[in-house]
Amino acid sequence: MIQTIYRALIELTNGKWTSYLLKKLATSKLSRLLIPSFAKIYQLNKQEMEFPLNHYATLHDLFVRKLKADARKINDETNSVISPVDAVIEDIGEIEANNQIIVKGKVYSVSEMIGSDEHLQKYLNGTYMIFYLSPSHYHRIHSPASGKITDHWTLGNKSFPVNKLGLKYGKSPLSKNYRKITEMQHERGHIAIVKVGAMFVNSIELTYEQVQLTKGQEIAYFTFGSTVVLLFEKNTFQVCPLLQVPMNIKVGEKIGHFITK
Repeated sequence: MIQTIYRALIELTNGKWTSYLLKKLATSKLSRLLIPSFAKIYQLNKQEMEFPLNHYATLHDLFVRKLKADARKINDETNSVISPVDAVIEDIGEIEANNQIIVKGKVYSVSEMIGSDEHLQKYLNGTYMIFYLSPSHYHRIHSPASGKITDHWTLGNKSFPVNKLGLKYGKSPLSKNYRKITEMQHERGHIAIVKVGAMFVNSIELTYEQVQLTKGQEIAYFTFGSTVVLLFEKNTFQVCPLLQVPMNIKVGEKIGHFITK
């Protein structure tokens, strides 16, 4: 019953016009009046922002804000893999041989998530990690490792919530929402960086200009809170034993390391 009601409410509020109106509001000059209360409600860290709060002309500008150059320290250990976002780690697990992952008790098809059986094969029996960004988080996405972008594609149209309720009661948002997938090759194999759109606003903007990336380099940003899923190939990645679920994490903090031969 709860699942049915939740889905019905989302369908009613996640249409073309409601999405358009929210985007229109967030990018309007009028939205500037909402910035102080938004910053207070979501307890934004104003000390780490690139500019003071009164610099941002719209809510959208605040959503996609950059940070001061020294606000995030990038772990520089050899073979380390870092968090690509400020987020809550919602789940960590193994990609099953039948291409499924189980998140919050719900079964997801990785093949459907990335939309490619060809790409899927390399990730079977590998590791997945899910990072949820709330509206309070810094929304820019950084490369989890150094490597070369080998492919990029876009899937989906509408987006449903990707918070705890969304993952539990929604229509498989990780594999059905609007999403952009970037595949990167590193010294030990590949990583798929799945950027999942959030409710109302599907904007995921890419910012990298070269295919060769360095660890910690900015690669994209969300217009609103959302989710990033990392997929690692089998026997290439070891999760840091200190990580817990759920757990807050920031860009640049170590999430594990590549397994050397």
